[in-house]
Amino acid sequence: MKKLVFALLVFSVLTLNAQNYQITFTGTGASTTVNTVKVENLTAGTSLTLNGSDILRLTFATAINSPIDYQSSDIKIYPNPMTDYTTLEIFPPLSGNAVISINEITGKPVYKVQTNLENLRKSYKIAGLKTGIYLVSIKGNGYQFSGKLVSNGNPNGQVRIEEINSITQSVKLKKSESESKGSAAIIDMLYTDGDRLKFTGASGNYRTIITDIPSSDKNINFDFVACIDGDYNIYPVVKIGTQTWMAENLKTTRYNDGITAIPNVTDNATWSTTTSGAYCDYQNTPTYSTTYGRLYNWYTVASTNTKNACPTGWHVPTDVELTTLQTFLGGEIVAGGKLKETGTAHWLTPNTSATNEKGFTALPGGYRIPSGTFGLMGNTGYWWSSTQENINYAWYFYIYYGNANLTELDHEKHCGSSVRCLED
Repeated sequence: MKKLVFALLVFSVLTLNAQNYQITFTGTGASTTVNTVKVENLTAGTSLTLNGSDILRLTFATAINSPIDYQSSDIKIYPNPMTDYTTLEIFPPLSGNAVISINEITGKPVYKVQTNLENLRKSYKIAGLKTGIYLVSIKGNGYQFSGKLVSNGNPNGQVRIEEINSITQSVKLKKSESESKGSAAIIDMLYTDGDRLKFTGASGNYRTIITDIPSSDKNINFDFVACIDGDYNIYPVVKIGTQTWMAENLKTTRYNDGITAIPNVTDNATWSTTTSGAYCDYQNTPTYSTTYGRLYNWYTVASTNTKNACPTGWHVPTDVELTTLQTFLGGEIVAGGKLKETGTAHWLTPNTSATNEKGFTALPGGYRIPSGTFGLMGNTGYWWSSTQENINYAWYFYIYYGNANLTELDHEKHCGSSVRCLED
């Protein structure tokens, strides 16, 4: 009898551990329709995109099915060594969700995607790896196999995994279940209790971000707010405490009247002497601005400037409003870590204490000093306030890769810094 009770207890525990969470999505504010939702697991480094009408099912691996280590014959990598790219060929023993990951031989994670594999041979292109030795592994529900890859690649490459004839970087998982025609589909995503998820809901020209650590079934409601600059760039927004922030750095080349241009100053001498609004791309290279946004001198965002570089209904925060953000997040020594994008795709290693727990996704866009020299991209992010300290200096906040601080300082108004706007 005791053995039976013990067996039932173990079965109950395993069943409890295997319970899945279902997440639904709704919209309010400027739109009640949710077109798509991008889900990023900030803890595991995986992502997927689904329709706003779909149901996200967070699935748990249980102790019942331990992964089986298959031999390298289940995975082929060629050419190996690789230079520009290699082909990864997979023949999974079972259909279902799987995670493809690349780690350095030391175990340091390099890249990871989640996808759905059929019980058929499938090929992927791997590119952008620096010179080194890597372990490529595929882990599915009930199996795992891996292979070694040697790369003689470009040290400046951007790592990516692409399904042959289909890009899988932002992976769309196949619909695993659906009811009758027209009903919501159920989309599976692997999940471990305590993982922090970032949800980006999109509806037309609106984007809203919410972060959460699900512990049960729930609904995620996106409050959609317009945030479109003078160049018609659309920004995602995120609510932190009582404030609503842009969740990307400003990249406009016009004030929000859509007509008045902000001068692009590339010349060092002009940059160091101008006392009116100006912007630049880091190293005067526009491709950087796609990810990191543009750098602006303080005169662009000054409270005395009659033109507004922020989207209509938004403004550059004062130093008091930046302090409000800092205080809400727990103070100077921890607030920066809660704002930083996780991982080291953009921040230098070790990107200390980065959790991005509010979805702000702070990036290290670097700066331009008054003499015109650029520096510290990847190392530090700087954000202007609209508040001046005196005739030559104004207040800004910065975040550094090596600690969790969000620090307030002043520097010369001719410096070039990033900008995040705050809803009026």
